[in-house]
Amino acid sequence: MSYPVTSQPQCASGYQTQVSDWHTGLTDCCNDMPVCLCGTFAPMCLACRISDDFGECCCTPYLPGGLYSLRTGMRERYHIRGSVGHDWAALTFCLPCALCQMARELKIRQ
Repeated sequence: MSYPVTSQPQCASGYQTQVSDWHTGLTDCCNDMPVCLCGTFAPMCLACRISDDFGECCCTPYLPGGLYSLRTGMRERYHIRGSVGHDWAALTFCLPCALCQMARELKIRQ
C-alpha cells in the first residue's frame, strides 16, 4: 500500500541566519603586516596556510578552482554577504589582497 505525498516539507519557523560582512576590507592589507608581507611575496604559501587553518588540505589552492572554493566556503561558513562573482573578481584581479583578507578573517573568527 502506498501513501501519496500531500504536502511538501516546510522550513522550520523562526530559524534565521545572521548575515555579516567581512571584518576588514579587501584593501586593508596593512592592518596585519606579517600577513601583508606573506601575501605580497609568497601568496601561495599564505594560501596553503589559509586552507589548512580553514580545515582543508593544504594542497587545495593548487587545485583548479581551489582558491575560489575556499573563499566561497569561507563566506558560506561565516554567513558573509557576497557572491561567487565577487569572489572570482577579488581572486582574479587582486589575489594578494583577497588572500590577506581571508587570512585576517580567519584570525578574527577563530
